[in-house]
Amino acid sequence: MAMDQNTKTVMRLVAVGVTMGALAWASVPLYDWFCRVTGYGGETNVADLGSDEILDRTIKVRFDASNERGFPWEFKPVQREMEIRIGETGLAFYEAYNPTDKPVAGSASYNVTPFEAGGFFTKIDCFCFEQQVLQPGERVQMPVTFFVDPEIVDDRDAKYTKTITLGYTFYEIELPEDETQAALDKGETPDNTVN
Repeated sequence: MAMDQNTKTVMRLVAVGVTMGALAWASVPLYDWFCRVTGYGGETNVADLGSDEILDRTIKVRFDASNERGFPWEFKPVQREMEIRIGETGLAFYEAYNPTDKPVAGSASYNVTPFEAGGFFTKIDCFCFEQQVLQPGERVQMPVTFFVDPEIVDDRDAKYTKTITLGYTFYEIELPEDETQAALDKGETPDNTVN
């Protein structure tokens, strides 16, 4: 009888551990999806073109970068901040470097603070729209093209915003099949596991 109780306890603990591990692994992609669906966390807008209206009022945009724990890339904004006119199209770059000896794939989640400004921060093009793969020792500069919607000046909460911070967090994803095959063809052993 004691063996059955011990076995049940061990099985429950294993199930809890597996569940917690799965939730930790999926937390960044799930949070990114949640923000996109609900608009929570300063989720931005997307447009094909810049704004038709450019105001004389300026706003400061700061750029922030981080990695999920254990992600091997070095990742940083090339420029920490810029001041642009509201409605003007801005172009900023982030730099990523893969210091490992294997190709690594990553995807970036993003947000804008203060949260009330997120709905007025509009991206035209961004490296975060697609997964990124860096080869061993590869360093790249990745662009983001954006503008702050002029309607921000009429919003009850956001009109007092003087500075907007655009933040990205890179997390590891599985290598695409073509990258995995290319590494195998070169005689490398790709690390196709996501930690």
